[in-house]
Amino acid sequence: MKILTCPLNGPRNISEFTYGGELKAMPDPKACSTAEWADYVFNCENRRGLVTEWWLHNASSYWFLAERHTGTDEVLRTFDPRELFTQRVDFAAQETRS
Repeated sequence: MKILTCPLNGPRNISEFTYGGELKAMPDPKACSTAEWADYVFNCENRRGLVTEWWLHNASSYWFLAERHTGTDEVLRTFDPRELFTQRVDFAAQETRS
């Protein structure tokens, strides 16, 4: 059984989680093109090595980050996104992209 440690709920079976993709810099929603936004949403580097990824604990709807080596599948640490992000992006207030 594979265990992943949720920063909020502690160690849990991997079946309780959903992978959310690689952490990457978000383009400016007001200034980027539709193609740039689609690239951000749908494409990933898929490189071998240490990658920071989004994970969701399904039962609590808690999103967190994990540092995982994609070659060995070893999770080095999990942590709350507030360690990296100090403010939220309000998409509802954004203008429509062209």
